[in-house]
Amino acid sequence: MTDPVRPAPAAPALAAVLAAPETGARSGAVANTLTFAWRALLKIKHTPEQLFDVVVTPIMFTVMFTYLFGGALAGSTTDYLQFLLPGMLAQTVVFTTIYTGFTLNTDITRGVYDRFRSMPIWRPAPIVGAMLGDTVRYTISALIVVAIGLVMGYRPEAGAAGVLLSILLLNVFAVGIGWVFTTVALLVRTPSTVMTLSWLVLMPLTFGSNIYVDPATMPDWLQAFVAVNPVALLVTAIRGILAGAAEPAQIGLALLAPALVTLVCAPLTMRLYRRER
Repeated sequence: MTDPVRPAPAAPALAAVLAAPETGARSGAVANTLTFAWRALLKIKHTPEQLFDVVVTPIMFTVMFTYLFGGALAGSTTDYLQFLLPGMLAQTVVFTTIYTGFTLNTDITRGVYDRFRSMPIWRPAPIVGAMLGDTVRYTISALIVVAIGLVMGYRPEAGAAGVLLSILLLNVFAVGIGWVFTTVALLVRTPSTVMTLSWLVLMPLTFGSNIYVDPATMPDWLQAFVAVNPVALLVTAIRGILAGAAEPAQIGLALLAPALVTLVCAPLTMRLYRRER
C-alpha cells in the first residue's frame, strides 16, 4: 500500500518572505493627499471632455458679455472689458467649483470610495487630494480668461504679478467654497442632483453681484445683498489687485466666507464620509 501524497514543503526563500515582518512604513497624510491629487489629474487626462466647460465657458462668457453689453453699459467695449474681466475671473472659477462635488458623488455612486475607506490611508486624503487636484482646473480656467482678455485688449495695471496674486486668491477661495459642494455630494444620491443644487446656490451669488454692473445702479435691497455677497467681495478684491490698488481689508473680506465655509463644512463632510452608505 502506497503512502498518501504529501504536499511539498514551501521553498525556504518563500517561507522567509512570508515570515518576514513588515518593514515598510505607512505613507503619511501628505503623501496620501498628493497621490489622490495626482489621481484627480489623471482623471482629467483620461477624460479630457471634463475640460470642455473649463475651456469653452470662459471664452464664451467673456466674449459674449463684452461685445453684447459693453457699448450699452460702459460706452465702449474696451472700457467695459477693463471692468468686466476681473469679475469673469471670479465667475469662471466659482462655476468650476461645482465639479468638486459632482466628481465626488460620481465616484461614490460607482463604489470607488467604499474601497478607499477600507484602505490603510489618512482618512481625509481622497477628498482633500481631489480638491487639491481641482486647483489645476481652477488655474486653467483663470489663465484662459486672462489670455482671451489680453487678446481682446484687457491690460492689468498690476502686470503679471497682479495676475498671479489674483489666481492664488481665486484658488484659495475656490477650495474653501468647494467644501459646500462636497457636503452636498455626500447628502444626495445622484451627480445630476449635485449639479442642480449647486447651480441653485451659485446663480444668485454670481448674477446678484458686482460682476457685470456697478451696484450703485441697483435697488437698495439688492445693493445690501451685494455688499455681503461673498462673490462680490471676491470680485472687489480681484479688481483691486489687478489695478495695483488692493487693500488688505478687501482681501481679508474676500477670504472670510471660504474660511467660515471650511470651518463648518469640512468637519461635516468628513463626518458624512465616514458614515456607512
